Amino acid sequence: MFSRWNWVACGFYLVLNICSPDASGGLVQSCGHIIPESPVLALGSNFTALCILNESCLDFGNIYASQIIWKIKNRLVPKEQYREINRTVSSVTFNDTSSLATPLTCNILADGQIEQNIYGITVTVGLAPEKPKNLSCIVHQVSRFTYVMTCTWNPGRHTFLDTQFRLRYSWPEEIFPDCIPKDVNNSCTIADIQFFVNTEIWVEATNALGKAESDPLVVDPIDIVKPLSPQNVSVSSGVLPTVLKLCWENWISDAVMTLKFNIRYRIVGDTNWMEVPSEDTASPRTSFSVQGLRPYTEYVFSIRCMKEDGVGYWSDWSEEKTGITTEDQPSKGPPLWRIIDTSHSPAYWTVHLIWKALKPFEANGVILQYEVTVRDKSSLSSPVKKYNVTSTNHTLQLREGTYEVTLIARNSVGASPPSVLLIPASNSKAPVKNLRTLPKHDKLWVGWTAPNSYVLKYVIEWCLVSSTSDCIIEWQIALGDVQGIDLKGIKPFKCYLITVYPLYADGQGSGQSVKAYLKQDRPSKGPTVQTKKVGKAEAVLTWNHLTVEEQNGFIRNYTILYKTIDGNETVVTVDPSKTEYTLSSLTSDTLYTVRMMASTDNGSRTGPDFTFTTQKFGKGEIEAIVVPVCLAFLLIVLLGVLFCFNKRDLIKKHIWPIVPDPSKSNIAQWSPQVPAKHNFNSKDQMYPEGSFTDVSVVEIEADDKKSFSEQDLKPFDLLKKEKSTSEGHSSGIGGSSCMSSPRQSVSDSDEGETTQNTSSTVQYSTVVLNGYRDQTPVQVFSRSESTQPLLDSEERSEDHAGGADSTAQRQQYFRQNGGQDETNTDRPCFERTKQITHANEGDFVGFVQLQISGQSSQPLGLGMEKNTQEAAVSNVLQTCTEGQTVRPETVEENPLSVDEMPKSYLPQTVRQGGYMPQ
Repeated sequence: MFSRWNWVACGFYLVLNICSPDASGGLVQSCGHIIPESPVLALGSNFTALCILNESCLDFGNIYASQIIWKIKNRLVPKEQYREINRTVSSVTFNDTSSLATPLTCNILADGQIEQNIYGITVTVGLAPEKPKNLSCIVHQVSRFTYVMTCTWNPGRHTFLDTQFRLRYSWPEEIFPDCIPKDVNNSCTIADIQFFVNTEIWVEATNALGKAESDPLVVDPIDIVKPLSPQNVSVSSGVLPTVLKLCWENWISDAVMTLKFNIRYRIVGDTNWMEVPSEDTASPRTSFSVQGLRPYTEYVFSIRCMKEDGVGYWSDWSEEKTGITTEDQPSKGPPLWRIIDTSHSPAYWTVHLIWKALKPFEANGVILQYEVTVRDKSSLSSPVKKYNVTSTNHTLQLREGTYEVTLIARNSVGASPPSVLLIPASNSKAPVKNLRTLPKHDKLWVGWTAPNSYVLKYVIEWCLVSSTSDCIIEWQIALGDVQGIDLKGIKPFKCYLITVYPLYADGQGSGQSVKAYLKQDRPSKGPTVQTKKVGKAEAVLTWNHLTVEEQNGFIRNYTILYKTIDGNETVVTVDPSKTEYTLSSLTSDTLYTVRMMASTDNGSRTGPDFTFTTQKFGKGEIEAIVVPVCLAFLLIVLLGVLFCFNKRDLIKKHIWPIVPDPSKSNIAQWSPQVPAKHNFNSKDQMYPEGSFTDVSVVEIEADDKKSFSEQDLKPFDLLKKEKSTSEGHSSGIGGSSCMSSPRQSVSDSDEGETTQNTSSTVQYSTVVLNGYRDQTPVQVFSRSESTQPLLDSEERSEDHAGGADSTAQRQQYFRQNGGQDETNTDRPCFERTKQITHANEGDFVGFVQLQISGQSSQPLGLGMEKNTQEAAVSNVLQTCTEGQTVRPETVEENPLSVDEMPKSYLPQTVRQGGYMPQ
């Protein structure tokens, strides 16, 4: 076995044998080679290659054929395909060359597992050429005198090899040069062509695997000519409105060939071509008149030509030319219909006549005007009314009846046949039956069943239903033998109202209507639900129908879905015609959420959520509680009123005590020195209205003893003591009250009037001890604003009758030093003052205010002595301690002079507008 270095040396030797040059400049003979060398193989055939080793390599490197391995494009060939022929030759066999790739290499694998390439070849796999088929040739006219022949063929399958095609042609005694295609393998053009000679033409295909020839084509080139199309085509109108004349030029000489023609035409805007019959243009010509055209219609024309006997090829179509026919009178009257409005008055109709403009092929020109004729068939004496209209509608005001309307369209040539419409007084004829619709792609088919009577024609009305605008009617007329029609221009997801009227020879049937959709979709929005009434266990829901624009289809049903916050959802299906539904079996005082869904054939849409709360009490429950409570309350109130009425005296005594009215009592007025000379017999003089307008009140400062002697201040001590015990009954206006408790007031008069009780406001007097300016202080009692009740001595008349001791005690204060009658023991301690009126000066009112103010008190003289003043003060203080009420009064008397005025010291009042001393 070789050592490692021996194998290295052997590999180096092989490389030198393969790559080193010899003395002649070529490569040294390699260690082997492959046969065949670069073969071209048929696709799918068997192939065997041999690798032959050189003897020199065998002797030096100890290399044999058993060490050879084969590879295809560096991919190892399975050893099952190897065969060792001898020690220098190894073969490999491929049963199908379809998988054979290039290159194919022969390699040596020595004992040291060193792989060394010995030789390699390129293998080409392909197919032999097929026989060319479908050989055809055509002679093109390039110009007026120039022609070329182009032949085409089918080269067959792809050979995967370099295949060469040749177009060969010859005359019986002459062979022409081959035509070799350029850049293509299926056509070739020959420029030199001779007519009227039969020429044999064939195609030859050659590659490495073989050669093939097509079947020969023998033809006279004049029979395969494609001439140029006619040139300078023109169109002109003829005498008749249905004829146009075409003219053109031929670019091939009649000496070469005679031609026939093909003429086609169409209306402008149409895509469908019409052709003139071939037999009409089978002869040579340069013009032709096309007949049977529509008047006043624009047409497009084109012409082509070929050999007259029909052998050869048609030329291309000529350039298109247009022409228009002349006008003719309209071929038919406009379709006429009416819309009757009876909303203003049933006895008078507003008839809207509408008609459709004639189509161009019906108008046969420009319509200048329409003539409308209205004939009243109800009254033969009525004149025929005619109207000339330029629009496609006209409005008439007609009395109810039967009318015949005739419509004629006029153009510059003449008038159309009349269109007649009968307007009956009533649609009393039979209507159509079984009106139905069916969507068909972008059209809506409307079908019906014809009535039993013969129908002249049908009028189909349709309009787009809208909630915001009026229904704009479109209409169409169908023949009487038709029972279905396709409506065009219908929009999807829109609702249409379709009406069919049958028209008879003597009247009109009533219309039958149906709503239809071309396509439906789910609603644009869901209904908005609200509550109309909510009870304890039920709720009335209400909603509005969706508008027709929001429906997008026929609403098949409404679905109500409601639930509590934590409860399951309940579903209720409602008929689409309803707008109100009552939910029952609800829980009281519970919050519910409800929503509503509208459904069409193509889906549903849910509206917004709405919440409501059921009531805590049912109907009548609150009344059942409130009514008994109110009745019980009223009963209690009634019993309380009855009780109060029975015990009114007791209640009045505790709540409203009887308070005497001092204004109704008579108090003796007295003066310390002059007896009172007042008239107490007349109460009107005692209580004149408006006597008092204002009262000035001051407090008696009983503590101030500087200006008084002990004897003068004794009465004040008693007054002070009485004041302290009756503080709660003070007048509250800054003066001391003469009473300490509310009591009934007693009034005595000269006639011996009985005691009077009153509940009026009691006003008391305040003792004022001071002089006015330089006057001598006197005893004056001023009326007080206090509301305190009177003393007990004046409260009840029985007190005066039964209390002898108290009466005697009080009488000593009622006596006056001026000789007043002492037998009048019931007279009050103070007589009421009289109002002194002067005859010339009016009422004279004075108010004397006495103050006891300590050291500043000075005697002011009014014709009285000092001892008299002191006695008066003493008597006043004693009277106040007895709780007597002092009430100033005014008494009207005759005017007196100053000397004659009685020296009765009465309180003075100030009338409005008078002077009040300050």
